Amino acid sequence: MPDTAPWLVVGLGNPGSEYARHRHNVGFMVADLLADRTGLRFSRHRRVMAEVAEGRLRVGGPRLVLVKPLTYMNLSGGPVAGLAQFYKVPVDQIIAVHDELDVPWTQLRLKQGGGEGGHNGLRSMSSSLGSKDYVRVRFGIGRPPGRQNPADFVLSDFSSVERKELDFFVDRAADAVEMVIDRGLEPAQNQYHGA
Repeated sequence: MPDTAPWLVVGLGNPGSEYARHRHNVGFMVADLLADRTGLRFSRHRRVMAEVAEGRLRVGGPRLVLVKPLTYMNLSGGPVAGLAQFYKVPVDQIIAVHDELDVPWTQLRLKQGGGEGGHNGLRSMSSSLGSKDYVRVRFGIGRPPGRQNPADFVLSDFSSVERKELDFFVDRAADAVEMVIDRGLEPAQNQYHGA
């Protein structure tokens, strides 16, 4: 079987320990779990401001490059576009994993293309890639309570109640990424949109 381009799985988040458990960093959490599952280690890329982990989804499986941009969220696109060029990855083999205010907590929504819904990381990716046709794994964090500013909400830690479910939810999001790679977007949508 010829070796085709790898899948580029981008966990969106902000670098630094002070952001590690914020809602805005669920993409990093999913990327870290995928690296753990596949036995891959993140290291600083030599040309691009990102941490990458390269390998295969499983022995003999599809090639995989996990990415955590080291720029802040609103500049994520530059490293992603640089890595897509470096690894010669077509845009439809790029998966962005990100927090989503417009999806209720504990739900996942998967789609290809479309708008960015005010998400600065997606806006930066679309601009830098010159395309919106990458796959998104939208990790529902729900809307902020009361009149809390959405920007403050995404840059805050999960509540104690949410933290009890967080690991399970991160696990499901990682499963969804693997299913998109293995079986395609539509089967993954059918599996995860009903849950």
